[in-house]
Amino acid sequence: MIHKEHSGSCGCGKVAYKMTSNPMIVHCCHCKECQKQTGAAYVLNAIIEADRVICEGATTEHTLPTPSGKGQVITRCASCGTAVFSSYLVRLGKLTYVRVGTLDDPSRCPPDVQIFTSSKQPWVPLHPDIPSFDEFYKFEDVWSGSSLKRWNEIFGG
Repeated sequence: MIHKEHSGSCGCGKVAYKMTSNPMIVHCCHCKECQKQTGAAYVLNAIIEADRVICEGATTEHTLPTPSGKGQVITRCASCGTAVFSSYLVRLGKLTYVRVGTLDDPSRCPPDVQIFTSSKQPWVPLHPDIPSFDEFYKFEDVWSGSSLKRWNEIFGG
């Protein structure tokens, strides 16, 4: 990705946000929880440091369960209900998972990896050029060196 900033908004436009850098990685997640919570076959999440997302507009937060048991917070527009972000509590709120579909130009954040493909819908094809994993993966096997450095700056390493 050559772009440094990415902007987006909810469906009605009352919530607008900006990512001040490229994400560390973009997941295409096929897990059953993501399917249930989005009402879609998968979700695309651009993972970025929480302090690199600037948001304006009224939002609501909803805590939903996750397989880890710690839950995640979904941030939605208070007016139209569009989910724009999530934050997994296992990550202590230090990361924001931006819903790629809410970006002004989602094509600028294509998926880097396809995860939990063991539970993908049978009619969803997997892109052969994007690494795929039945469940999750080891960070060092997938993440770029610069993204791992950013991760380590947040969580130590």
